[in-house]
Amino acid sequence: MFHTFNRGPRRAITAVALSCAAALTLAPAATAAPGNTTIKGSNGKTATITVMGTSDLHGYIENWDYFTNAEYDDAASNDVGLAKISSLVKQVRADRGEESTLLIDNGDTIQGTALTDYYANVEPIDETGELHPMAAAMNALGYDATTLGNHEFNYGLPLLRAYEEQLDFPLLGANVKDWETGEDAFTPYVIETVKLKGQKPIRVGILGLTTPGSAIWDKNNVEGELRFLDMVEQAEKYVPEMKAAGADVVVVSSHSGPSGTSSYGEDLPVENASTLLAEEVPGIDAILAGHEHREIAERFITNKETGEQVLLTEPKQWGQRLSVMDFELIKVRGQWDVVSANSELLNANTVPADPEISALVADQHRQVVDYVNTAIGTATETMSAAESRYRDTAVMDFVNKVQADAVDRALEGTANADLPVLSIVAPFNRAAVIPEGPVTIRDMAGLYVFPNTLFGVEMTGAQIKDYLEYSAKYFNQTAPGAPVDPATLTNAGGTPDYNYDMMSGVSYSIDISKPVGERIVNLSYDGAPIDPAQRFAVATNNYRQSGGGNFPHIATAPVLVNQQTEIRQLLIDYLIAQGAIDPTNFFAENWQLTREGEPVFN
Repeated sequence: MFHTFNRGPRRAITAVALSCAAALTLAPAATAAPGNTTIKGSNGKTATITVMGTSDLHGYIENWDYFTNAEYDDAASNDVGLAKISSLVKQVRADRGEESTLLIDNGDTIQGTALTDYYANVEPIDETGELHPMAAAMNALGYDATTLGNHEFNYGLPLLRAYEEQLDFPLLGANVKDWETGEDAFTPYVIETVKLKGQKPIRVGILGLTTPGSAIWDKNNVEGELRFLDMVEQAEKYVPEMKAAGADVVVVSSHSGPSGTSSYGEDLPVENASTLLAEEVPGIDAILAGHEHREIAERFITNKETGEQVLLTEPKQWGQRLSVMDFELIKVRGQWDVVSANSELLNANTVPADPEISALVADQHRQVVDYVNTAIGTATETMSAAESRYRDTAVMDFVNKVQADAVDRALEGTANADLPVLSIVAPFNRAAVIPEGPVTIRDMAGLYVFPNTLFGVEMTGAQIKDYLEYSAKYFNQTAPGAPVDPATLTNAGGTPDYNYDMMSGVSYSIDISKPVGERIVNLSYDGAPIDPAQRFAVATNNYRQSGGGNFPHIATAPVLVNQQTEIRQLLIDYLIAQGAIDPTNFFAENWQLTREGEPVFN
């Protein structure tokens, strides 16, 4: 059952204050009403408006998985994509009345699928002028605003600005400022007017905020161009401005999760600040959260200053859910005031795809399907990533081989040409498989799902030990002799797969019976214990080099190579040049999990 919170008009002098206990007592949405209390200054007129929201669409339009070349499917029978979302939006508009609804998005729209990669790298829209498929679909849906996500910066500012120009609605980012002037680099907020028949117009303010982590994760694209300020501080600045400009309802589209955590250190403001926004900034009625890829139908958070309740919702990523927020308002002294709010999530798997949206992007979708299914070489045997997070596998060694070779080539003729080259890689996609026989572009895209570029940095033997110890926190401590279940062995402390790195070029064991910080044993290079002072070149990606995952040393290590080439493209180029992938040329089991010297897996 979905619930609503009745909080009473903020402006009503005679409104009864709700206690904290009462604030947690939620009445069913179907019976919610302002109540029978006479509100001084109220003429009794009420209105209801609806704000729909999506988040973390990541380039999904059709219910299609470009990596498997089939309709998207998972264990929960979820569906994905804007074509499905469009059908849900049309249902809500028909049910509520189109004139009383708004539609907003929370960011991370132009990265995540082969479709978006194609129009960023193969036929980039900032060079071709072609309408981005996400812009085409979102324009057709009639979005009122979208917010910058951190992945909007992955392909550089020229492409992002080209995409922004193609939108029929504003791209919001109140805490993103020009590096030199400190002025707004994007539109901070928009105030939309909802006109209901026979009623005074209702003005809905939409404030867009994005997680500050882009300053780290896309340092090479934004440094010297953009600064990312504290989300709470910027909301404290803009919410009063929006109210003064006449906003009756304030909705924050926050590309930031509610957890209050950060994946980086304390050099930047909090990454997932949506709960903090609700608690610390008065005047917010609701928050559309995102970034953490969570599913939150409805949550109420108490503002510490006013005691009022703030509605928070987060739709599941990739267009699997649509958040629907309903606000009931009452007119007090000629102004609208929110007296209740509730939200629910609608499931994309309950509706067919909207043929209008499918037809709009059909040619682009087909072009990308044909492209990613192009065979570019062969593999001598099947290489799966299914076990890569807990044992050394050929498919991860393939990535490390390509990265190390590229850094080695880049160092030729330099003062660092004689440095031994190591390489690190994370198991991004457990479902990735390089099949025996023909290998396609989509096989490579499925193996390396992010548009990361190649870096080479200098690290010492001692720093490498620290780095691997930090990475090994990914495993849950497991006593000698205790059963080992691969399903529960990894992701300790919520560490995602992409923040577990394995290294080639050195040999080591990870003793999972030991506490964090004491797990790396027998670390050696070229058959001898590693020299703490020896210098190495380490191949890595821009996400890690810029501080993503908060690994030690790497973000401050001297940069030897900054190739600005996507690692995924390096994998493709290797196969085209070699004609085949043969694990006998690169696979070496150089690391393993142990307990007191005994291998965990044979």
